[in-house]
Amino acid sequence: MAFKKSLVFAALLLAGCDDTLTLNQVCSETPGFCEDLNKDSHCKDERASLIYARYHEYKSPTDENKYDLLQNLESYNLCVSRAAKIEHIKLKEKTTSRVEGHLTALKEMTRIYNETKGSNHPGLLYYHWSRNNDRTAMNKLLNMQDDPRVQNDPEIQLFLAEFYAKVDDDKTVDILYRVLELNKRGHTPNPEVYSSLVSIFYKHEKYKHAYTFARVAQLSGVEDIDIIPVTNQLASMGKDLANLDSLAQRTYESIQAGEFVSPRDF
Repeated sequence: MAFKKSLVFAALLLAGCDDTLTLNQVCSETPGFCEDLNKDSHCKDERASLIYARYHEYKSPTDENKYDLLQNLESYNLCVSRAAKIEHIKLKEKTTSRVEGHLTALKEMTRIYNETKGSNHPGLLYYHWSRNNDRTAMNKLLNMQDDPRVQNDPEIQLFLAEFYAKVDDDKTVDILYRVLELNKRGHTPNPEVYSSLVSIFYKHEKYKHAYTFARVAQLSGVEDIDIIPVTNQLASMGKDLANLDSLAQRTYESIQAGEFVSPRDF
């Protein structure tokens, strides 16, 4: 259960490494998965990913494939619903096809939700709670926190962090650290991990912690981290930022190398 698969990887999953299935082949075999989406060039990547995901779920309707399809449906719908607002003076059919794609995505998401109401799949449970306010689903997920499918999935861990951020800051920090522990070599964590850590530490006046992770965020390419308030706080306290910069550099390197260890006593 990882983040949305690339088109190449999705194709390999569908057809095998020796005979990669193309988008044209999918649309030829199952035209219904292509014809009810937008016909123009908008949302090209999202559309292609969705078509592969629909085909994969059709061939093997497992909860994992339904979860992957749901993610692709949301990504496509977000893109095409924006594109549908673009007016075409001479080519009205383009706007119409985008609206059709938007309606298709909504219909398919409703189908997936209805078909997975009794699922124990962690990702689907979170979607049922966060999108449909299904408290039973969230309770199921909370009771599965020791399940390896939950413990070892950074995406699900981040879902849990979003939930606990409203009720338990200490628990949220532990989960966010876990997300960083699970980060694979060469990958960059979701920027929300850093912004959440900085926010929590600043709120609790742990300015050294906040500054360190704000700098890690900057080193990771996150642009919307406001480091000035915490820098001013530390400067007014006479703290040496050079040491914290060195700590941030080491922390960043350990995360990028996939070797981060949660600093419980940090």
